[in-house]
Amino acid sequence: MSDVSPSPPPALDAACALFLDVDGTLVGFAAQPEDVRLPPQVRDWIARIGERLHGALALVSGRPLAQLDHLFAPLRLPAAGLHGAQLRRSAGETPQPAETAQWLHDLHLQAMRFAHAHPGVRVETKGQALALHWRNAPAAAQAVAAFARAQLPSLPGVRLQPGNHVVELVSADHDKGSAVTALMGMAPFAGRMPVFVGDDLTDEHGFAAAARLGGYGILVGDRGGSQARYRLDDVAAMHDWLRAGAA
Repeated sequence: MSDVSPSPPPALDAACALFLDVDGTLVGFAAQPEDVRLPPQVRDWIARIGERLHGALALVSGRPLAQLDHLFAPLRLPAAGLHGAQLRRSAGETPQPAETAQWLHDLHLQAMRFAHAHPGVRVETKGQALALHWRNAPAAAQAVAAFARAQLPSLPGVRLQPGNHVVELVSADHDKGSAVTALMGMAPFAGRMPVFVGDDLTDEHGFAAAARLGGYGILVGDRGGSQARYRLDDVAAMHDWLRAGAA
């Protein structure tokens, strides 16, 4: 980890491959994840940049692919959902739907009982991951973290992924860095310089992968100890950067 440069990132180069986190990066947070809306002009800028990069632009998110497609409709992009557990290598690809992970069934029941005892905590089951949101119950933050940690001994192959007012239990085999690495190994991403843009702890894997592959990360927001090389102040500054890249 190192201090992020206070300077803004350079202009987007046509030889880059661009990887974009969504929540906290392209859109602000809402009380409920489904309440988020993407401004139409941002979707249009992303589409233009994707054309400029000959398709080497992908979304990399903790959301499932179905949610990403709904949020960005009618735009359909290469994408990694659920921190890389779902991977769509091209806009035209339709990955086979994955069955709900077996370990989620019992965990969901326990999580619902926990949430009932902590009003405001929301349980979100994603098929291959389970998220505990505490944005509407800030006083429950420590209890949420303790509950999530307590599940790990009985869940081999599962890890914790903390985020912005959320903690997720996800497969240890996947993270945003592994998603970037996989996409960079194939067209149209191969041979380009990866640029990963994100805002919170879930994106550090993406920053590290981009740097390892000869590129860099861009942190959106003010958070110390990041592996990103550059920083943008907030979502509005990110929109400005995209607008310039689309011009």
